[in-house]
Amino acid sequence: MSGPGRPERAGRTTLFDRLSSGSESNLLDTLRTEKAGGVLLLAGALVALAWANSPWRDGYQAMRAAVVGPAALHLDLSLEHWATDGLLAIFFFVVGLELKREMVDGELRRPATALVPIVAAVGGMIAPALLFTAVNATAATGDLRGWAIPTATDIAFAVGVLSVVGRHLPNALRAFLLTLAVVDDLLGIVIIAVVYSGDLALLWLVGSLAAAAVFALLVRRRVTAWWVLVPLALVAWGCMHASGVHSTIAGVVLGFCVPALPGPGEAESLAERFEHRWRPVSAGLAVPVFALFAAGVALDPASLGDAARDPVAQGVALGLVVGKPLGIVAATWLAVRLTRGGFAPGVRWTDIAGLGMVAGIGFTVSLLIAALAFGEGTPRDDHVRAAVLCASLLAAVLGGSVLAARNRRHRGRALAAGAATTPGPTTPGPTTPGTTTPGPTTPGPTGTGAR
Repeated sequence: MSGPGRPERAGRTTLFDRLSSGSESNLLDTLRTEKAGGVLLLAGALVALAWANSPWRDGYQAMRAAVVGPAALHLDLSLEHWATDGLLAIFFFVVGLELKREMVDGELRRPATALVPIVAAVGGMIAPALLFTAVNATAATGDLRGWAIPTATDIAFAVGVLSVVGRHLPNALRAFLLTLAVVDDLLGIVIIAVVYSGDLALLWLVGSLAAAAVFALLVRRRVTAWWVLVPLALVAWGCMHASGVHSTIAGVVLGFCVPALPGPGEAESLAERFEHRWRPVSAGLAVPVFALFAAGVALDPASLGDAARDPVAQGVALGLVVGKPLGIVAATWLAVRLTRGGFAPGVRWTDIAGLGMVAGIGFTVSLLIAALAFGEGTPRDDHVRAAVLCASLLAAVLGGSVLAARNRRHRGRALAAGAATTPGPTTPGPTTPGTTTPGPTTPGPTGTGAR
């Protein structure tokens, strides 16, 4: 097998090469919106941290605990609960649309290219879970309920790091991280639905699925009126909430209901149209507001000391910073062996390691799983939130540093390749007496005599 960066022999799979047109479109759509979303997400988290550590911290806690909603429908929830169960449903709806597009018209529709990010995502979830389990199974005060917390990658923050330090990385590498994060989200959704849902109320679940089925029928008939679809989506969400399955799963189900290929006479699919419409709402409102409610944790020395001594927080930090890159690199190596392939020219294992470190930025889904595992606002939940924030910051710095160095190498290669293909200026040589400088030629007729 050829090594990374060397040309592949005929019949071998070349990994991290050119993207398909559908994958290129999906990549550009995501990069455009998630970059701004990452900035807003960071702003929400910083506001929450500043408020929770200020003299007005009691007001922050009172805001999180304020209860609103109709009690008759069992929707009298705290504002923090509304942000977690309500606004994040919009985020997961966009995730569902993105997954549907990737599976139908993106990298995940081609087995040869889908295998690598899928295997890498699975490895990037198994390794952090094993490290967390190893730490907590051997500690007297350990708690295994949080094993899934360090398995999630935050796509908004990951894209933010890529947009800052990875502008000259090959698009296929950037798409690899985004596809990995999408598969990571899908597996996280499965974990939430199977492991962290409450007692199942079957009738409510059937009601939610029935509302989703009507939603699917309407969108396939190209009914897109908001006053029809939004009430149906709310019914599906409310029934899912009452069923015991986490209500954000309703968003994913609805996203999968939307057609991902254009119909006759359509320039773009409904999934693409809905994603363009709802991704700004998700990235610009839902996720930053969730961060405002979820990221407010005390960072005074005593609180950080308590978190550092908590084996759950230790397992989360170790899983994100060490487990994520270790699992992704090892699984990618396995996928390369399975596909008997090699990397495209210029791609090195250092690129994969840097992407693996960036994948250790866990925020939105990690904080959601922490709240589901230990309860919102509990001391252990606070410890885990502090661990997620600190570990994500460290992963961003480490991964960003590696990718910045690789970005300079890729930029240098691109400039050198451009210079090699650009013809230099020609200097006319001296003329000798009796010779004339040829004038401009007029193109002659094509054919055998015009060579």
